[in-house]
Amino acid sequence: MPPSGSPATTPPPPSPPPADIDPETNRGLGYRLMLQFGFAEAQWRYLDALWHRESGWNHLAENPSSGAYGIPQSLPASKMAVVGPDWRTNPETQIRWGLAYIAARYGTPEQAWAHSERTGWY
Repeated sequence: MPPSGSPATTPPPPSPPPADIDPETNRGLGYRLMLQFGFAEAQWRYLDALWHRESGWNHLAENPSSGAYGIPQSLPASKMAVVGPDWRTNPETQIRWGLAYIAARYGTPEQAWAHSERTGWY
């Protein structure tokens, strides 16, 4: 509790999604989950570009040549099962897995995007 007479601190309200994002889409969900995950709002442009290129934000996207699957194009796709058994059909499960993957492997969406730009994959 704050000392007597000092105002309680509350976290700021979440930033509204950018105007071009329908909150009811996978992109809208991705934006909210990215902020909840702890990435800065400035990381959105990189995450959006990365997953737009990978899957078009389609949670059913499958690469026929590699078998990569879902919004983050996990390879093998079954790696996403660590987040939930519904990984094949649930965009939230896929996004949560993808955010954790990016954080663990690259640190930020910006760094994942930079790697993808250099190599063609992330």
